[in-house]
Amino acid sequence: MLLPSDGSILKQRGITNQQIENQLLSFVNGFPFLEIRSAASINNGITGIPAENQHKLLKEWEIYQQSDAVVLKFVPASGAASRMFKDLFSFLEKDENTPSSDFEKKFFDEISHFAFYDDLNEACIKNEGRTIPELMAAGQFKDVVSDLLNSNGLSYGSLPKGLLKFHSYPDDKRTPLQEHLVEGALYAKSNGKVNIHFTVSAEHRVLFEKHLLESLPKYEKQYGLKYQVSFSEQKPSTDTIAADSDNQPFRDRGELVFRPGGHGALIENLNDLEADVVFIKNIDNVVPDSLKEATVTYKKLIAGLLVHLQKQTFAYLHELENEGISDAKLAVISQFCESKLNNHHPDIRSLKGNELRQYLFNKLNRPIRVCGMVKNVGEPGGGPFLTVNQDGTVSPQILESSQINQNNPEDKAKMLNSTHFNPVDLVCGIKNYKGEKFNLLNFVDKNTGFISLKSKSGRELKALELPGLWNGAMSDWNTVFVEVPIETFNPVKTVNDLLRKEHQ
Repeated sequence: MLLPSDGSILKQRGITNQQIENQLLSFVNGFPFLEIRSAASINNGITGIPAENQHKLLKEWEIYQQSDAVVLKFVPASGAASRMFKDLFSFLEKDENTPSSDFEKKFFDEISHFAFYDDLNEACIKNEGRTIPELMAAGQFKDVVSDLLNSNGLSYGSLPKGLLKFHSYPDDKRTPLQEHLVEGALYAKSNGKVNIHFTVSAEHRVLFEKHLLESLPKYEKQYGLKYQVSFSEQKPSTDTIAADSDNQPFRDRGELVFRPGGHGALIENLNDLEADVVFIKNIDNVVPDSLKEATVTYKKLIAGLLVHLQKQTFAYLHELENEGISDAKLAVISQFCESKLNNHHPDIRSLKGNELRQYLFNKLNRPIRVCGMVKNVGEPGGGPFLTVNQDGTVSPQILESSQINQNNPEDKAKMLNSTHFNPVDLVCGIKNYKGEKFNLLNFVDKNTGFISLKSKSGRELKALELPGLWNGAMSDWNTVFVEVPIETFNPVKTVNDLLRKEHQ
């Protein structure tokens, strides 16, 4: 399957022959579906935060921010914006020159409401010698779209989402990167600093760094804070080999073809960072300042809950180090493990003495995450479920539909009737009770992943994605689901999403 000449390429990427063999086996065998106990719902894996408890949790977070702990905001930002403009690329390829679909009509009818309108108008004047209204009046709609998407204009079709102008303010236009700088100041500061890490693609890193340097002075002055911002890229060693229809290595002109391993590869980037508490949120889930209140409040609430649970977990772990711990105390810790951290052992009462102590120690001594979940209103995304682990215990997991057996009527019904879905709203504790960093790679379920069909040079290939960052890559974490308001979830999947009231 591999040729002697492949060795230098693998070495250059930091990929071993064994990794290639394992990946090719995954194409042959696929990935097992997960065993679902039920979809998570309120009081069944998802907790609400009653109004009477909110002040206490907000105070808990405020106190934590004043400690020596390092708080970090982690933003996956490597995604290209090309999918946002899929409908406009299709419009350019069509024979007719005027908008015909509802999407196209809406885009042009409300074009002046986009934050990038002024920039686009300047590009049109420069390239076409006419303003946008003049071009539209002359039926030159495709020239407007071309100046938006292509390199002779704004290049929005090839830029990452993080660098597009999303929101308008009286004296400013903000990109998602800038909105994340603002969010960081509002809920993720510690010791007078805001630590933010963006994962970006290699081709766009210089553009991100330039945009950051242009943006920082304004927001540091506005919030009286210093920003510590860093960037990283997905490691070449996390790329996965592509396969042909026979599950053999896919080659293009004799060379092996590799593909990015998906956002699950970012567990390596996260593992390289030095922090105590990490917020994780996607680059495009941002809103203007007028709508930030719910987001900021609930970020603080789930962070306060994380700190509260972590403090109790650490105290119990210190007690579990004592082999002479009493049965009464083991019963108390068991109750905490089951009811607060949602680790359900089907027969925990059968565990006694040192066996129970060791079980509890192993379950508690893991990274912990609190995940916001919103009510299911038909938006795309994975969802919260209670699943059966390899050791027979049941715990909360965030699953994608591809991890669920659609041919099993019961599992499919559980998925279709689920009440909540995952907006990627996480706060994570990544150090243990001794203050040492966990090796996050030890908590990945390598038996999860995704296989999809792609093409290259006109030939179909199979692509392999690693366990998703908040799916299998965090499978063996302690996980707590919390209901958060739908107002905290405002992703931008298409350019017309920017016309929603949440982004105006």
